[in-house]
Amino acid sequence: MNSVRLKLLVLALAPLGILLPLLMLLAMARWTTDYDQLLISKVDSDLRIAEQYLGRILTGTGAGVEAIADSRSFETVLLKSDDSRAEYLEQMRKAQALDFLYFLPEGEAPPTRRWPVIRSAMEGQRSSQIDIFSAEDLAAFPLLANRARIDLIETQAAVPTDRTVEDRGMVVHTAAPVNLPDHRGVLVGGILLNRNLDFIDTINALVYLNAATNGGRQGTATLFLEDVRVSTNVRLFEDVRALGTRVSAEVRAAVLNEGQTWLNRAFVVNDWYISGYLPLIDSYGERVGMLYVGFLEEPFANAKRAAYLTMLASMATVLILSAPLFLRMARGIFAPLEQMTRTMKRVERGDLAARIGDVGQKDEIGQVATHLDTLLDQVQERDSALRSWAEELNDRVDRRTAELRAAKDKLEETFQQLVTSEKLASIGEITAGVAHEINNPVAVIQGNVDVMRQTLGADAEGLKTELDLIDRQVQRIDGIVGKLLQFARPTDYTASGGGVELAQLVEDCRGLIAHVQPQENVRVTTEFAPAPNAAISAGEMQQVVVNLMINAVQAMNGVGELALTIRPAQNDAQDGVELTVADSGPGIDTDNLNQVFDPFHTTKLGEGTGLGLSISQTLIRQAGGTISVSNRPQGGAIFSVWLPAAARDVAQ
Repeated sequence: MNSVRLKLLVLALAPLGILLPLLMLLAMARWTTDYDQLLISKVDSDLRIAEQYLGRILTGTGAGVEAIADSRSFETVLLKSDDSRAEYLEQMRKAQALDFLYFLPEGEAPPTRRWPVIRSAMEGQRSSQIDIFSAEDLAAFPLLANRARIDLIETQAAVPTDRTVEDRGMVVHTAAPVNLPDHRGVLVGGILLNRNLDFIDTINALVYLNAATNGGRQGTATLFLEDVRVSTNVRLFEDVRALGTRVSAEVRAAVLNEGQTWLNRAFVVNDWYISGYLPLIDSYGERVGMLYVGFLEEPFANAKRAAYLTMLASMATVLILSAPLFLRMARGIFAPLEQMTRTMKRVERGDLAARIGDVGQKDEIGQVATHLDTLLDQVQERDSALRSWAEELNDRVDRRTAELRAAKDKLEETFQQLVTSEKLASIGEITAGVAHEINNPVAVIQGNVDVMRQTLGADAEGLKTELDLIDRQVQRIDGIVGKLLQFARPTDYTASGGGVELAQLVEDCRGLIAHVQPQENVRVTTEFAPAPNAAISAGEMQQVVVNLMINAVQAMNGVGELALTIRPAQNDAQDGVELTVADSGPGIDTDNLNQVFDPFHTTKLGEGTGLGLSISQTLIRQAGGTISVSNRPQGGAIFSVWLPAAARDVAQ
């Protein structure tokens, strides 16, 4: 947000664009909650109406059966034949809109006496309850058994079941006592609610008298036997009622298992409804079904959505109309600020003479513009002073640079002296060892051998093999001494223009370091590929190789594997030869890896000058080569030396 214009617009519209929508969202959330509560209250009221109607059915059925039981006509017909009695009961059944009606004399005790309603009537008390007739119970009424049978339809979200048919019947079961002088017993009647569409449509008509007068609510009602719809006006298709479909597992658990009255939104067959489910209790006190009423949620959801969109459109309109007004009012602020911005950009590009000038206002913005012009005047003056100081500083820097260059040349000269000193110290150490450990004993041995030959004379022929062996070993020792002299005076032994054969030189150095560091437990492996001679002095290369090999043996504490390899290699398209010296020691710490070639850097405090690797790097670079170090994945360090090929090998 770099534009002042945009910032001012945000500051001006923030209360209107943030606080007002926030307050409106809070109000809409509260309104939505109250609206949803109103819908829940309405469906609760609808459910009570349906419950009252079911209660009227139970009461009315019981009263009708009791009226028949107490009638004079029933007393008269009981004195007649069984056929006359059956004809009379059939007429009364139809008149009372019952599905079955029969007389149970007191002396008979069929299994039907197990029903609590019949037991109550036997005790002289009329009773009407909801009961569930099994398929065996319904077998006594063939027409009812066929009407009760409903094929189950697989329903999403319902409790899984292996049943395919609901053959039980939900019955309004009523019984009234018969206390006549000559006949005592119970008159039993009932209404089958399975597929009883008149019953369910009457409930729907009572609850939702007129969709237009009930806010356009599209209502439905259903009677459940446990979780199966046995009577409903919910549509599976346009003209097919959803008989045999089942309620969701969530509703079943709340209503049938826990005995709660469900008042909430629920998915009914194929759409969302604001729903109420009431558990139904049978004469045994068990929850055996549910009574449901509900109305379609979509019209109310559309109404809420339309209200939200209207409020959002109103807010957007207010913001759109307000923004130009605030921009016009803020124009007096924008113009001076933009003029200041343009002036500062010119100054940034180097135009120190740029000024803001008169902005036509005397308020705080005008004061800021004047103050900025004053500051720009001061900046221009100081810039001139700085330029003069810079010229003087450049002169001083040039003089100081010359002094540093001279100091650098002096440092390089001193460093070369250190190189020579380190080399002489190494030679002195090696030759001292040779003088004390080799030359004197060799002279004694050789002298004594000569004395033995002279003393024995012709008898010396018997010891010729042993004496010749001593001579060869003395010559071998002389060879080692010669190599030491070659290391001490390389220019006396270096062939002109031929370069150095690294394989032979490395083998010679292996003999040299044996006198400096014992290697009884160091296994040396070599891998020498045919390679050109290296363009470097033999003595300098000996110094480098000896230093690397001694460092490797010391890093392993005299125990491990020293691997030496030589192979041809190119560097920047230049032919050359590469020597690697690898050890199996602990490797080099990461902190020291980039410092091993620094002068006076050493990890062997009190045992060296820290110049060995630095001098080696200098010698290799002077020869046009490179030297590097890294840690091996399997452990230990590896030094790699690359040198250009000798001129003669390149010519070939």
